[in-house]
Amino acid sequence: MKKHITILGSTGSIGRQTLEVIRDEPESFEVIALSAWKNIELLRTQITQFKPRYVVVKDEKLAKELKNKLTSKEDCQILYGDYGLTKIATIKENQLVVVAITGMTALKPAIEAIKAKKEIGLANKEIVVSAGEILIKEAKENSVEIIPIDSEHSGLFQCIQAKFYDNIEKIIITASGGPFYHLKETALDSVSVEEALNHPNWQMGNKVSIDSATLMNKGLEVIEAHWLFNIPVNKIEILVHPQSYIHALVQYDDGSMIAQLSNHDMRIPIHFALHYPKRIHNNLSRINLAKIGQLTFKKLDSKRFPSVDLCYEAIRQGGTFPVTLNAANEVAVNAFLSQGLKFKDIIKIVSTVMGRHQNKLNPSIYDIIYQDRETRKLTASICNEIKN
Repeated sequence: MKKHITILGSTGSIGRQTLEVIRDEPESFEVIALSAWKNIELLRTQITQFKPRYVVVKDEKLAKELKNKLTSKEDCQILYGDYGLTKIATIKENQLVVVAITGMTALKPAIEAIKAKKEIGLANKEIVVSAGEILIKEAKENSVEIIPIDSEHSGLFQCIQAKFYDNIEKIIITASGGPFYHLKETALDSVSVEEALNHPNWQMGNKVSIDSATLMNKGLEVIEAHWLFNIPVNKIEILVHPQSYIHALVQYDDGSMIAQLSNHDMRIPIHFALHYPKRIHNNLSRINLAKIGQLTFKKLDSKRFPSVDLCYEAIRQGGTFPVTLNAANEVAVNAFLSQGLKFKDIIKIVSTVMGRHQNKLNPSIYDIIYQDRETRKLTASICNEIKN
């Protein structure tokens, strides 16, 4: 029997790779719905190939434009906006909702999918960082499994054994170090956008690539791991592993350490999430340890990459600090990508915004949405001051 799947963000990097896995296993999956926001040309291609019953785009104008492009053989219901996202996240036939939209737009449809008791394949950092407590509470109350797609958290998910949960001493998330870990601090003043986007091991979207270059992505992954696995923050470590074959490790109190390894291919954790709770054979590439020859590790230098300490501080403070951190970082990264800021300005701005934040503990989802919006305004203003 085929598993029915909805993909929120089907034209992004994770969405496209998810459809590659589905395309190669048509006997296992049926695509119920897709969302694409603006990229209607690629969405039309996906409609032709996967024949979803529903699709979602950003607004009514794009919905009409897409409708005019479709033929009678490409019939599907076209929805738009936040209403459309929530609608396709809660369709009765859904069994798994892959949340591959970046940013806070994914928060409401993800929560509504959980309330509708849909299994979640999660590839969105921002909503766990900003609203992890609320998200995990809803999942527990509705007995919904959240299967992480991010390679590090998929690795932790696979290494943590429930019957030995109380025996965990610590968990370790690995970091490649990004493209600049080997550079002297003074050299970071002059790096270009193109250099920052050139990750040594992975092909990722622009925002994630910049987060990898600042190492903000690792700090955000610490916050994610805290919420997803209910691990105290003082038991979560980051270890620099330049080869990026080991994605995560779990150390138990008897001295044993369990690691998850795989090639640099996001389709591997995607395949795992789509088939979970089963493991199914695939033809994706395998690691050849003899060819690799050597795996190396380094201690994280948080003085050169202070983003990590900001993330640890945000989760220790709790409340609305994490959403402030996330929103400020998104705006600052976008300002760098648009050639307006220096690379080192990104984390300086995030630190400045966090220093001005008045924390609110036990926030509601409305508090989080409000703080996200206000932080973006403040950060944009600071970015404009620096650019001018």
